[in-house]
Amino acid sequence: MLTLGIDPGSAITGFGLLEETASSLKIIDYGCIKTSPKYTAHERLHKLHEGIKKLIKEYAPDVMAVEKLFFCNNAKTAVAVGQARGVILLSAGQEKIKLAEYTPLEVKLAVTGYGKADKRQVQHMVKALLGLAEIPKPDDAADALAIAICHINSYKLKEKS
Repeated sequence: MLTLGIDPGSAITGFGLLEETASSLKIIDYGCIKTSPKYTAHERLHKLHEGIKKLIKEYAPDVMAVEKLFFCNNAKTAVAVGQARGVILLSAGQEKIKLAEYTPLEVKLAVTGYGKADKRQVQHMVKALLGLAEIPKPDDAADALAIAICHINSYKLKEKS
């Protein structure tokens, strides 16, 4: 199963592609789709849409796992991330990709075993679980890989029950 993990954002959207093999998880690709602050909101969303479509066309993932929007104190940030999530969900729908959504708490719990783990703990576990020499950079890409790991682990549990 090829899973595309997405950490949504209007300025930076992280992505991580993992393939589940019989005995391990294999990194296929990871990185970020970045948009310039000079762009208007609709130009940023268009660039994000094009970037997600390109990833789907290039890798043909079986499923896209996306982080759910969490509540934050900054309404402007929440709206921008919500718009980015909408574009990401639309991209999955247009390409008929299965979609799974996870809260930050679910991701932390699946990756570290502790729902209140900090960002650094999650990154260290991503490194360990994927057998990497270093923590993936930038942080948004590491978060996207964590979301993909969460989905693969959750999917396995659902299959067994």
